Amino acid sequence: METTTVDLAVVGAGPCGLAAAIAAQRAGLSAVVFDRGCLVNGIAGYPTYMTFFSTAERIAIGGVPFIVATEKPTRRDALAYYRGVADVYGLDVRQYETVQTMRQVRVDPRPGPSESERAARWLLRSEKRSGVVRETAAHAVVIATGYFGRPNRLGVPGESLSHVRHGYLEGHAAWREPVVIVGGANSAVDAALDMYRAGAQVTMVHVAEGLDANVKPWVRPEIEARLREGAITARFGSRVVAIELETVVIEGPAGTERLPATQVYTMTGYLPETGLLEQIGVPIDALSGIPAHDPITMATPLPGVYLAGVIASGNQANRIFIENGRDHGDAIVAHLLRHSLR
Repeated sequence: METTTVDLAVVGAGPCGLAAAIAAQRAGLSAVVFDRGCLVNGIAGYPTYMTFFSTAERIAIGGVPFIVATEKPTRRDALAYYRGVADVYGLDVRQYETVQTMRQVRVDPRPGPSESERAARWLLRSEKRSGVVRETAAHAVVIATGYFGRPNRLGVPGESLSHVRHGYLEGHAAWREPVVIVGGANSAVDAALDMYRAGAQVTMVHVAEGLDANVKPWVRPEIEARLREGAITARFGSRVVAIELETVVIEGPAGTERLPATQVYTMTGYLPETGLLEQIGVPIDALSGIPAHDPITMATPLPGVYLAGVIASGNQANRIFIENGRDHGDAIVAHLLRHSLR
């Protein structure tokens, strides 16, 4: 079995994970980045024509300018930018390679230059799509697994049918089709408007009595106008109880209804991907979902294990974004240099 040794292993190749690897390299440390998907897989899963809320400079990493011709970058701009950053720094990014297990070890320091003579404290076992298994020994590990690994499921019959999706890309395939979108927050609203513009027959189903309060203020007037005129319909105060091949069954103020739907999008959010943290025993608050960590250094109670990005926000994904999570890498490496790497 192939085994490599590095100073820092980063699990998650999103912007915050990449920023942590860059911070390590700038400090003269070796780093490898794993992702079970592609580079910045979360952004790749955004709607095809999405525009970021933030300006380009606020989501730039590694000191590499993010220059776009418009006021705010698009999904396509961001994908090209982060590919470029990874190339500029020559990052060792192992795409489509899932870290399956992680365990604490203590091995002899490996030979080599003095900056690499660190004792590995963690052993990661990963598997490529081809089935090849590799081991990586690391002095420290950053968990930057993001927020799109575990969708909040409805737990209703039919949720696993092929026309049900947890997430949304674009609306062309729904032209003239009846579509049900479950949810009432930003993602659901964006999907509803995009599918309406593509010619779909859109119905929103939401358990609350109206749209969520945090719907973007520049989007709210349009969705409210479409709802008022009936171009998009909604069933508020309602919940899905079953999904069938061409029907969604809901219960709400009007009792039980059967809504026609050849496509169903459950835009009900995600849970943080904490599997590795649970595996190694990092405490996770049962109420907030926040893993135990120092918010200044991002260090968990386990030696050499750190958090970066939205994983540190627990169940409240709107606490950490690229804008503030991109600095976690600098804090982590500073802590490593002060207290761990000797």
